Amino acid sequence: MQAVSPISSRFDRRPRIRRQRLAGRWRERLRLPDGRELILRPIEPADASALQHGFGLLTPEEIRMRFLHPMKAMPESMARRLANPDPKREFALVAAEPLPPGQALIGAVVRASIDASGEGAEFAILVARLLARQGLGRLLMQRLLHWARAKRLRRVYGDVLEENQAMLALARSLGFQLRHPPCEPGLIRVELELGPARARS
Repeated sequence: MQAVSPISSRFDRRPRIRRQRLAGRWRERLRLPDGRELILRPIEPADASALQHGFGLLTPEEIRMRFLHPMKAMPESMARRLANPDPKREFALVAAEPLPPGQALIGAVVRASIDASGEGAEFAILVARLLARQGLGRLLMQRLLHWARAKRLRRVYGDVLEENQAMLALARSLGFQLRHPPCEPGLIRVELELGPARARS
């Protein structure tokens, strides 16, 4: 596998997000540098319709960058599945409007799923273009890595399109190793070793 270039310095001057802890695990009130207020929280079943609505607001390029292939719409069955993660094996946070689930628009999502080995988790992340370049992607990835370490996983990994330079730069800055998977032209596997796996309770 071919290694990709070293860490970019583009994230050295990243914007700061003001955060306030809320009652409940993984819940925070966020104020972005542009003044927008969001709630960072676990995804809930009532968010399924918001996922479908938010998908309709994405550009074809955003869809391809996140899902790695074109999609015209998010099926209702897919939205329900994404909004109901298995708490034992899956993790999903959303950054949403400060409204009740089902009413709030969702501007960013980070997800991870423990793989069949039980030692690693594959992640995916999407930040809407209107919220980009404000440090939200970094914050979501940091929360995901905190979950993975709490689960005592050995590694976290994901596949990123080669032209998605913003995500690749973020991954590098967080310590991920980047490699070209064999027989997968146009994709880059990003992987972070978290240390030896330990028995989970």
